[in-house]
Amino acid sequence: MPPPFASWMLDQEARALLTRLGHVKPLAMQESMLPAAGLLPESQTAIERFLTEGRWLLRSLVVQFLNWLRSPAAARASAETAQQAFTRLRLRFNGVLTHFDLFENVVTQRSENETGVWLSGLDVVSADALHLRGHYYQAPPIVCYLDRGLGGAIRRSRTRLPGGGESPVAIIKIPRERMVGSGIASSLVHEVGHQAAALLSLVESLRPVLRSLAEQNPPQAPAWQLWERWISEIVADLWSVGRIGVASTLGLMGVVSLPRAFVFRLNPDDPHPAPWIRVKLSAALGRAFYPQKAWDHLADLWETYYPPHRAGKQRELFMLLERTIPKLVSVLIHHRPPALRGHSLVEALDTDELQPPRLQALLQQWRRAPEQMYRARPILVFAAIGQGRVDGKITPEEESTVIGKLLTHWAVWSTLQAAAACAGGSWQGLGCQACGTQQRKITSGRSTHHEMQG
Repeated sequence: MPPPFASWMLDQEARALLTRLGHVKPLAMQESMLPAAGLLPESQTAIERFLTEGRWLLRSLVVQFLNWLRSPAAARASAETAQQAFTRLRLRFNGVLTHFDLFENVVTQRSENETGVWLSGLDVVSADALHLRGHYYQAPPIVCYLDRGLGGAIRRSRTRLPGGGESPVAIIKIPRERMVGSGIASSLVHEVGHQAAALLSLVESLRPVLRSLAEQNPPQAPAWQLWERWISEIVADLWSVGRIGVASTLGLMGVVSLPRAFVFRLNPDDPHPAPWIRVKLSAALGRAFYPQKAWDHLADLWETYYPPHRAGKQRELFMLLERTIPKLVSVLIHHRPPALRGHSLVEALDTDELQPPRLQALLQQWRRAPEQMYRARPILVFAAIGQGRVDGKITPEEESTVIGKLLTHWAVWSTLQAAAACAGGSWQGLGCQACGTQQRKITSGRSTHHEMQG
């Protein structure tokens, strides 16, 4: 049996864990923020339920250990056995605290002035970007936060967290340097695309198709093998282009405009396509989804920035990849994974409402009646703003001002919708009226927040 001193020490340590656990409060009691900056109820509930279940499980494990330590069974065990049992318990404890810290860091940003409200607005944009009218899957809650770096990232819902357990929500990291302009939508919707791909099993269903193309075309096999290697990032880019049109490619160009050595670097261990061919593919996908001259202009512009002859020894492989793009685009947009119940990706993505002539008409209409823009779904607004940018109809300054106001509007509107739902009613307004006097606070002294000019 463990010596009395060893049993006493382990008992003290286990009780200390219980004491520390008692100080871990629900996030709803930890963070102060504007109501409009808060998490959407579905996200808040999922996170709190996950953390509560983790705390209760851990508390029961500590109590079980203490009961065992004081039982006859422990009297027959050695000090080494008892200490090892406590060590496993402590590792589990630290795992639960890791989960709490992860979500606390995400939620803490909601208390930042202005940024917190914008993040709440991005939650709404993310939910819209994941939503398909065909209801092919149950979309998980999505929570956004900002971090340093150039690229975004996602921890998908139901993937393993550090220390064990599955994330109850999808967590998207957005680069701070993307705030605030249409480029943020490109990064955001790309990450949403990873979650959508997982829900539709796109990567798993496309890999065999790409392998087959490599086998059927030996001279082109090196290109198809690379496309297969990159397919997880490719389908996320496809989702981004399909959901917000030319805004996606403009944002991508901003992210991957790097020194030439990086743009032409072909790294078989990197799941991301080499930037040079990635932009080319993005433009080709856009041309297939939303035909217009802008795609050719962007592709040509990209070649003036990074002439292909600068690729050095890799030039021939890049040219081979470019020759296979039309076939790859056709395979992607017409792909019919089982989850889409017979529909293709191009049919499932609601592309009719994002066609360039409609976006251009909407932008003109919104200039005459800006309040109508606030009633449109977020991905449609971002697609129209991106179209305006590539057409030279919107300046960067105007874009930033309008998007900041839109994010605030969506945050306030979603908060009021949630409050009305909790009260047993519904919030009918989708435009200015939905914001009431709170929305007018963003005008900074102007008479109305419905201004398209910065």
